[in-house]
Amino acid sequence: QVQLVESGGGLVQAGGSLRLSCAASGRTNRGYAMGWFRQAPGKEREFAATISWSGGSTHYADSVKGRFTISRDNPKNTVYLQMNSLKPEDTAVYYCAAAYSYGLGSDRVADYDYWGQGTQVTVSS
Repeated sequence: QVQLVESGGGLVQAGGSLRLSCAASGRTNRGYAMGWFRQAPGKEREFAATISWSGGSTHYADSVKGRFTISRDNPKNTVYLQMNSLKPEDTAVYYCAAAYSYGLGSDRVADYDYWGQGTQVTVSS
């Protein structure tokens, strides 16, 4: 079992920045890719960014490319999502997730084995 806890969400004005963190605990000795997803009210959960176990490979949704950066610190079992130039349409609950079978990362919800509880990000116009 792996437990994931997100933090760093909040209220920010358009154009501002936030840094989300996701701390993993439990069986973290096994290599796993990590992803960030988000879900706005009334919408399906959607992919934002993913990073491979080594951190050497990243992939972003077109909607966040150039504005968001995913990174990880394996000794600290933590993954980050730096969000810059935030827009009102970025408002959502942000979830981190761990995928054991897809070491290079994935943009599909179904590929992830463990999920955090989510952290709210609200961007005001």
